[in-house]
Amino acid sequence: MLASVARRHSLRPFERSAAGRLVEHSARLAEDGGKLSTRTRELGDLLREADHLAGKAGRSSVLREDVDGALAARIRRADRLRDTVHDAVLRETLLISTTGTQVAQVNGLAVIDLGDFMFGRPMRITATARLGDGDVIDIERKAELGRSLHSKGVMILSAFLASRYAQNRPLSLSASLVFEQSYGPVEGDSASLAELCTLLSALSGLPIRQSLAVTGSVNQHGQVQAIGGVNEKIEGFFDTCRARGLTGDQGVLIPLANVKHLMLRDDVVEAAAAGRFHVYAVSVVDQAITLLTGIAAGEPDNSGALPAGTVNHRIETRLAELAALREQFGSGKSHRKHDDGTPPRRQERDGGLK
Repeated sequence: MLASVARRHSLRPFERSAAGRLVEHSARLAEDGGKLSTRTRELGDLLREADHLAGKAGRSSVLREDVDGALAARIRRADRLRDTVHDAVLRETLLISTTGTQVAQVNGLAVIDLGDFMFGRPMRITATARLGDGDVIDIERKAELGRSLHSKGVMILSAFLASRYAQNRPLSLSASLVFEQSYGPVEGDSASLAELCTLLSALSGLPIRQSLAVTGSVNQHGQVQAIGGVNEKIEGFFDTCRARGLTGDQGVLIPLANVKHLMLRDDVVEAAAAGRFHVYAVSVVDQAITLLTGIAAGEPDNSGALPAGTVNHRIETRLAELAALREQFGSGKSHRKHDDGTPPRRQERDGGLK
C-alpha cells in the first residue's frame, strides 16, 4: 500500500529502513503492536514530507532519518500546548513529584487529544479518609467536572473497597478523591487504579513512591483493565523525569492487557533497556500497591487472617478501628442533649433511674 502511494505521487523509492519506520508508525497510529493503520491520507502526507526532506538532502532515495525528520516536524508544528504544560511542571506551577514518597498521593496520567496530535501529562491525585458512613466522595463529580465514565470508575472502586474489607461489618469511612490542579472536564475510568491506590495509602498510612506514575482501570474484583493512550501516557511521564534527571527508580505502571499496545518512542525504549526507566505491567491491584509502597499487599491464610504489617492487614485494622468508633458514637445517642440543650429527663421506674 505504501509503495503504491509512493508510485502514484512519483516519490523517491523508500529504503528498507525507511519502510520499516513507516510500518512502526502505522502500528502506533493503530495503537496496537500487532495491527497496522490504513489511514492513507495521513500516511500519504508523511510519505511526501519524507520525500521532500530526502530531496533537500540531495538523496535519490528516502532513508529512515528522513521519515524521522518528517515525524519530528509534524510534532513540532502541533506541540505548543504540550511545551506549555511541560514547562509549568518543571517550574513547579503544576505540582508533580518524581522523587521521594508521600502518603495518599499518586501520579496519575492523562491524555490530551488535539485531533492530529496527542500527548500525555502527569496529574497529581490525592485522597483523604476519615470516620463516616461508607461514602467515597468524587470531588470532580461534585464540582460537575467529572463525566459519567469517570464517575462510574469511582463507584466501582468504592464497590471493591466494600467487598474486600467490609463484608461482615459496616464500611465506616468517608473518603474524598480529587485530581489536583484540574480545571476542566475529567472523563474516562483510566485513573481508577491510581485513585484506588491513593485511597489504600490513606487508609494504611503507607507512603507511595512518587517516582512512579499509574494508569489503568479496575473492576469490582480488583482486576486491572486496559486503557487507551498508553504510549502517550508513558512518554508524558518519561519526558518530565528526563528533564529533571533519570534516577533509575522512575517508571510507569500499566495494565498487563496493554502490553500488546506498546509502540514507544526510541528514546523511551533505549532508557528502559538501559535500566534508567521502567514500565511495569500489573494485572491486579495488589501488584500495583506492592510496587508503589514497597510493602507486600498480603494474602489471607486458610483461616482468613492476613499477615501482620502487610498493606491489607493495615487497612483491615484501620477499618476495624473506624467501625468501633462508629459503634461507640452510635451507642452514645441516649446520652445526647435535646435540641434545646437540656439533658434527657431522669425518670423513676421500679426504683431505678432511666
